[in-house]
Formats: sequence, C-alpha cells, structure tokens
Amino acid sequence: MLEASLGAFQILQNENSLLKEMFLLLQTENVALKNENATLKEKNEELNTRLDWLLRQIFGKKSEKIIDLSEEHPTFKGFEALFPSQAVESQKTEDTEVESKRRQINRTGENKITFPDDLPKQVVVIDLPEEEKICKDTGVLLKQIGQVVSSKLAYAPGSYYIKEIIRLKYAHPTQEERGVFCSEMPPSIFPKCTVDDSFLADIVVKKYADHLPLHRISEILARDGVGINRQLLSQWVIHCGEAVVPLYNEMIKRILSSTNVFIDESPIKVQTSNGVENGFMWVLVGGDGPTPPYRIYNFRPDRAHKNAFDLLEGYAGHVHSDKYGAYESLSKKPEIIWTPCWVHIRRRFFEAQAGDPEFRRWVLRKIRYLYMFEKIAWRRSPEERLKIRQEKESPIIDEIIEKIKERASKGDLLPKSQIMKAMNYFIDLIPHVKNYTKHAFAHIDNNVAERAVRPLAIGRKNWLFFGSHDAGQVSAILFSLVQTCRGLGVNPREYLEDVFRRLQDHTANKLYELLPDHWAQARKNPQ
Repeated sequence: MLEASLGAFQILQNENSLLKEMFLLLQTENVALKNENATLKEKNEELNTRLDWLLRQIFGKKSEKIIDLSEEHPTFKGFEALFPSQAVESQKTEDTEVESKRRQINRTGENKITFPDDLPKQVVVIDLPEEEKICKDTGVLLKQIGQVVSSKLAYAPGSYYIKEIIRLKYAHPTQEERGVFCSEMPPSIFPKCTVDDSFLADIVVKKYADHLPLHRISEILARDGVGINRQLLSQWVIHCGEAVVPLYNEMIKRILSSTNVFIDESPIKVQTSNGVENGFMWVLVGGDGPTPPYRIYNFRPDRAHKNAFDLLEGYAGHVHSDKYGAYESLSKKPEIIWTPCWVHIRRRFFEAQAGDPEFRRWVLRKIRYLYMFEKIAWRRSPEERLKIRQEKESPIIDEIIEKIKERASKGDLLPKSQIMKAMNYFIDLIPHVKNYTKHAFAHIDNNVAERAVRPLAIGRKNWLFFGSHDAGQVSAILFSLVQTCRGLGVNPREYLEDVFRRLQDHTANKLYELLPDHWAQARKNPQ
C-alpha cells in the first residue's frame, strides 16, 4: 500500500515538473510573441506613415501650411498688418483648405503686359476693299473718319547679326619703313574668337539660367540658320568659366568675411572613365546686409565632412544649415556659431502624421508664432529686432524645449515612430536653436541656401550630368555669377556681356566693381 502511494506521489511530482516546464516554455513564447507584436506594430505604423506620405505626394497638396482659425494669434503691435480681416475670413483649415484656385484676372492692372518703349514696331494697315468704300444705297464714295488701333506683342526668331569691326590702317606717306599703324581690337574675354562677347553671354545664360543643355542650344541656333556644334559651344563655355575665376574668388572672399553664411549641398551626376558617378554641388550664400547677395557653387566629388571644413576655412561667424553631420562637427570650432534651420525642424513634425496629433499641432503652432514675430522683426531696426527676439521669441523656444523633453520622457511612443524621430531631432539641436535670437542679422532658417539649390534640381532634369569633374567646377563658377545676378534682380545677360568686355583691362585692386551688386549699383547711380 505504501509503495503504491509512493509511486503515485512520484508520478504526480513528475507531472508537476512537466507542467512547470511547459509553463516556462509558454511564458517564454508569450514574451517572444509580445516582442514580435511590438515590432510588427512599429513596422506597421512606419509603413502607414510612408504610405500616407506617398499618397500626399501623388494626390495631395505639397504646401506645409497649417491654418487653424480656432487658435488665438499672439498679440503684438504690428500683427494687424499681417492678418487683415478679409484675409482671415477667406482662409480654410488644414482639412478643408482648397488645394487649387483658378487665378482670376486682376482688373486693377496687376496682370497687364509691360514692355520697353523703344521696342521695334511693325505696322500692318488693313483697309477695306475698294468695292466696299462705296455706299451701297447711294453710290457715294465713303470718307475716312479715323482708325482703330490694336497693339499685340509679337515674336520673331532670335535676332543675330554680323558685327564687322573695321580698323583703319595708316602709314607715313613717304617713309614706308616706319611701318603700319592700326588701332587695337576692342577688349574682350576671348579676342580671337569668331563670336562676340554678347553671343557668349547669351549662351552662358541659356545654359545656367534657362538650364538648356548645349546640344539643345545648338538645335535652337540651327533653326535660326546658325550652325554651331555642341563641342565648340562647350569649348567657349569652359573658356568663359576660366576667365571669370577672379570674380568667383572675390565673391568667396566676401562671403567668408561676412557675419552670416548659409550652406547646403545637393547631389549631382558626373561622367567619369568608370561611367556616370555621384558628385555633390555645395552652395554657399553670404555677404553683408539683411539679404546676402552672393551665391557660390562649388563642385566636389563627394559629401565628405572635409568639404565643409575646406569651404569655410578661416571663417568666423554664424553658419546656417540643416543637421548634416559635417555642420555639427563645424559647430565644435569656437569661432563658429551654428544656427540650425527651424524649417527643417518644422518639417520633421509636419511629416509626423501619426503618434500624437494634438502634440504635433501644438509644436507646429508654436513654430508658426516664431515666424510671425520674425516677419515683424525684419520690418524693424536691428536693435528692435533683437529686442523682439529676446522678449517674444526666446520664451516660446523655452516652452517648446520644455514640452518636447517632457513628452519624449513619457516613454509611450514607439522609438522609431515619426513623432519620436522629430523630437529626437529637435533635442539634439537644443544647445543651438536659440543662437539666432542673440544676433540681429542672424536668420531663423536656412531658406536662402535652400532657394539657391533649387536651380540645380531644374538643371539636373535637363542636362542630366556634368561631362567631367573639371566641367563640374567650370559650371559651378558660371552658376555662381548667373544665380547671384538672378538673386539680385540683375539681368545676367547684360551683366555678363559688359563684364566680358571689361574684365581683361580692369584694375585688379578694384575687381569688386565688377561684382553683380556693385555693377548694378553703378548702373543706378552713374558718376
């Protein structure tokens, strides 16, 4: 009996041990399933976020503007000019905002065509046939009592002409051994070239302002009866770029001596012996004044941090940029004040559609307040601008910092969610986000450089790639002059034609007179 009881106890003990083992196994499996579920949930949210972004890119509006009429705008003297009642009433919320409107003709004359007074005119007279100049009822000859004039802007193929330069030769009437006297050719960037500086300027502008590839320019010329192949055009463009290097270097020197520099970079293709490879066009914008005048492009084979250090070698002042690691490394130099871009911060939160929508909207609203104050501040004197930033904007930034830190520390958001990435992006920048508020001429964002990069995106769709590394740097030099002119509102064709004629004979220590901003000022105020 005792043996049977001991046997039964042993069996129960073995079953209990087996159940414990099964329980531990199920517990381990449960933990694994929970982890897998969390991973899948995070992946699902990430994929949904990407899908939402893709659908917005294909079907939605691209604008990042968010308007909420239920919010109260911060009160500050001057805001009434920014929010007229009629404008506010016509605005829509983010969900109901109309994506596009057909622009109506402005009856006040805003859309009126303007053209120069000295534009050539072709007069076309349309008269009645002779048989219609007689009254059908009385047979009396009709008398002209006036005319109806209609003016239309017309187009004829590009006007090309041959510039024939005649240099008169002189000699002594009786002493031929004294030789022949003849005036020199007019100064030119390319004296022995068979085309004039005006033609070279037109080719450069077509390529670097209108983004036409050289083979397409050659085809356009051919339609007007001018035959020049792409190879010859390429040689001329390279020569033009090499000739204006002194102006390019002068602009770099002035950017590096200014208090503000805006920097960005953009990928671009380049043809090498190994095929088409990736390169990068680095963009520097700077110069004295509220609106920096100079735009410098510099072609480099890669995006290495060393490029940023080389471009800003010897610079001391504010560097405006995005959060690329090269600029973070630059910020460690004591002479550099890194001013990260608030537009990039805002974009991170704007794209974080999922996670915590209410908190996202709160952050975007606060950033919008910063830009409202900035719009007012730039209408005031530097002293008032600095005061507005210190008294109005700095407390808003402190509030954003506090709330984002508090929200990120709760731990209820997935680490790889878009809203968490946006907060981490901002937290890394906290030591620098207020730098712009401490200096009157610093900017809140890097939009100046961002706008300077846009022409490259248009160009890439047309000429696709650079033919070589050398061609990339020549293009960068000519891009710099043309896009600086465009930024200043200067006609690049007029500027380049004049500079091409004057550059060779211009005094080296007064080279700055040929920079686009000084050139334009001299045109406005001729001495």
